[in-house]
Amino acid sequence: MFGNWAEREDSNECISGRLSFCVSLFDTQNPSMGLRIFSGDLKGTSLFSLKGDSIRPTSGRVREAIFNILYHRVSSATVLDLFAGSGALGIEALSRGAQFAIFVDADPSAVTTLRKNIVRCKVQDRSRVFRWDIGRNLHCLAGFADTFDLVFMDPPYNQGIVVPALQNLNESGVLQKGAVVVVEHGIKEPMQIPG
Repeated sequence: MFGNWAEREDSNECISGRLSFCVSLFDTQNPSMGLRIFSGDLKGTSLFSLKGDSIRPTSGRVREAIFNILYHRVSSATVLDLFAGSGALGIEALSRGAQFAIFVDADPSAVTTLRKNIVRCKVQDRSRVFRWDIGRNLHCLAGFADTFDLVFMDPPYNQGIVVPALQNLNESGVLQKGAVVVVEHGIKEPMQIPG
């Protein structure tokens, strides 16, 4: 159902095929202080972050590792950042040469923060934000002309959202052949991929 799938304890290698998935098993319960862009045109730009006990942004170290692994796939990519939160992953991709990014999150405060970060980084012309529940479907992308080379998914941990979101992504028809999907989830969260 999902093409070639690999769940890896490290993300140093992706499995190629119609669809490629790299699953990050990093548990980011202790994110680094401060949210900023690490490389590219926007290097050093600080970002607004979300507040709250349930918020666990991808740590800077993990973000940097992900982009070091995917460096050759980012330039000119069309990026989809699902459960985008502050937008740090998608904005980092834009900073490193991605052509365009779409950010999707259901939380109103996340969408507000995302929009502030997009304006702060002056990437309004290369991005779009949708407030949408990805766990239900990805109909918000219906009619969007482009397909995506690179997808980031950072859903809330241990809420059973990962598999339905992957199913919705797969059924949406918005992925390029050979697209890479990076999923961040808790180490203890079961990953039972259907099909």
